[in-house]
This record gives sequence, structure tokens and C-alpha cells, in this order.
Amino acid sequence: MSSGISAAYSSRAAEYTSLFGSISSTHTDDRALVQDWAGSLDGKIIDAGCGPGQWTHFLHSLGLDAEGVDLVPEFIATGRKRYPDVRFTQGSLEQLPTPDQSLAGILAWYSVIHTPPGDIDEVLGEFARCLMPGGGILLGFFEGDAVEEFPHAVAPAYFWPLEEMSVRLQNAGLIVVSTHFRADPGVRPHAAIVARQAKP
Repeated sequence: MSSGISAAYSSRAAEYTSLFGSISSTHTDDRALVQDWAGSLDGKIIDAGCGPGQWTHFLHSLGLDAEGVDLVPEFIATGRKRYPDVRFTQGSLEQLPTPDQSLAGILAWYSVIHTPPGDIDEVLGEFARCLMPGGGILLGFFEGDAVEEFPHAVAPAYFWPLEEMSVRLQNAGLIVVSTHFRADPGVRPHAAIVARQAKP
């Protein structure tokens, strides 16, 4: 996330947290998908771009070793205050604070939506670097017919076709396991991809 995007979220962190910072504000299908995905993992999970920490806490509540990482200091402070038993660390998607092949999983739930198309491969490559053999990633994003910018409420964001994002994950060396799509009335189409690092 660029410094401009970070600043934009910093200025609206309290508003964002009030509107979207609870697990009850998420879709029931999304909670079921995240729980099912996480249940297949054995080891540490990073919630990359965790925001105020509701998904990190959700993972922790399932008995998993979860840590939230976000570039926005206000989100990290909020997460630590709301969920003192959960780890939160300030860091970027391009440089996650973890050694090579050390993670069982990465949850990237709408955390790459502001990443310009020219930079997405760097971020997905960083995710691949961090995953242990057999480790998994769950990526959520806005789905569209083309890679296209749109005026998100906080900062410019991008639609991605499911097929194109799947190809980008494969180019990063990951194996796509499943794809998910939902189009509810009055909201932007949602997509999610489950992928994993190849085993030796």
C-alpha cells in the first residue's frame, strides 16, 4: 500500500472501524469460507492488510495462531486495544514481517484492492515467498469484467476478473484450488480465490 493510500485510511480510520470493523458486518458466506479455509491449515496465519483486526480476531477465536499486519498505524492501535490477546504488527504487503516459507496461511481479504495492476505481481510474489510448502492463501477482492479502476470511498481501487487474478496467482508460483463469486443487489460483485504453495 502506498503512503498515499495509508494516509487516506489513517484520516478515516475511526469511520472505517465504525462501519466495517466488526465481524458481524461481514457476509455469513465469507465467514464460512474463511473458517473452512483456515481449518485446513496447520501453523501461523497472517491477516495481511488486517485493518482494525476483526478478521484476525475471528481467526484467533477459532484457536488459530493468527497475526494481523497493516501499514496504517491507527488500525494497528485499534486492533491492539480491541483485541489485546491478538498480535498486531505494522508492515506492508510488499514486505511482510516474516521469514521465507514460514507461514501456513495468508488471509488477504480486500487488502490488494488498492494495489495498482502494475504492482500486483510484487505483492503476490511476496505472499508466495512467505508461504511454507503446502501453505494456503485466501484472497478476497472486487470482481469485474476487466481490470479497471473505480472510485472507492477511501481511495482509488480496482476490479479484477476472477480469471485474471487466478493467472496472476499462478504466475507467482501458487496453485489455484477454488474460486468463489457472489453478486448481491446494491453492492459490487465479490470474488475470492483459494490457492496454495506447491509441496516438494
